[in-house]
Amino acid sequence: MTDWKQLQKEVYQNKLDHHFNVTDVNMEFCHLYGEVGEAYTAYRKQKPDLGEELADVAIYLLGLAEILGFDLEDQVLRKMEINRARRYQVVDGVLRRVQEEDSP
Repeated sequence: MTDWKQLQKEVYQNKLDHHFNVTDVNMEFCHLYGEVGEAYTAYRKQKPDLGEELADVAIYLLGLAEILGFDLEDQVLRKMEINRARRYQVVDGVLRRVQEEDSP
């Protein structure tokens, strides 16, 4: 099984191999946003290619992380720890974060 670090590098290399953008970060965010929209449309219309669209979202996100020099796996694991420590409560009918313990 390939790990996230390796996937990031493979996604980036594929971009290089096909002469895709690897320098215009704003463009990459726009493409990522577009892929999220396509995934939502596939979900809403119950299209059979929803899995592919979700994969496109992940591919763009992994590529963007590599371009920006972030280890996405480490970032996700760190953020999950932060989220686990958060506490929520319904206040006036709205779920709100009310307490946050020390983050790792």
